[in-house]
Amino acid sequence: MPLSGEAIRLMNYIDDVAVTLRRVLAAVPTLSAEERAKVAEHLLHASPSIEEVAAALAVK
Repeated sequence: MPLSGEAIRLMNYIDDVAVTLRRVLAAVPTLSAEERAKVAEHLLHASPSIEEVAAALAVK
């Protein structure tokens, strides 16, 4: 079954998120320990989380 334009668009968004996360990983070595802790805290409290999105996409 072919994918709808909306499904393809959502997959492209996911690819964009992956690119952003690679950029974050590349910048991590430039941060101090305090900065890393603050960025990590920010990431952990971001909403929605990847787990929330994956749960919403899960076939029920």
